[in-house]
Amino acid sequence: MNEKHIHKQLLYNHFLQFVHAIERFADTEIDIFLDFVMSEAIETFPRHMTSVHVIDCIGKNEPINSTSIAERMNLSKASITKIGSKLLLDGLVKRKRQNENKKEIYFVLTEKGRAIFELHLQIHRIEEEKFHHFLEAYHSEELQVISRFLKDLSGSLEERIVEKEDKE
Repeated sequence: MNEKHIHKQLLYNHFLQFVHAIERFADTEIDIFLDFVMSEAIETFPRHMTSVHVIDCIGKNEPINSTSIAERMNLSKASITKIGSKLLLDGLVKRKRQNENKKEIYFVLTEKGRAIFELHLQIHRIEEEKFHHFLEAYHSEELQVISRFLKDLSGSLEERIVEKEDKE
């Protein structure tokens, strides 16, 4: 076996280990969020990260309709309708009609929803700082290679996803 093949196999093994770690980390995201919610004494909050991400999407784009949320989040419109209804009941969002289009309904955040949005942004800032701190161990040239690798890998994975979706 040549050296390049050995490095490829080692990278593949590290990739699998990374994917598993990401899956486990994603599972803890709601726990991290709930810890922050409790520390801020927020009483009404979503129990699922998808709902938190819908709040994030609304907060970044309000006013926004269900179709636009579904497109931005790559979710079905039915999922957004269900999540939106729950967020309405919890008082985290409200519906709004635009003057020029009386038929279209848009979502905007309430004060409670804005608190969740801000908390989510705070968590992302903290995670980004941790990530930047982690990257301090690498030189600029290494970061360029890592960046290119991740971009290329993401593109390749996206192509495979699209191919699979096209077959279904």
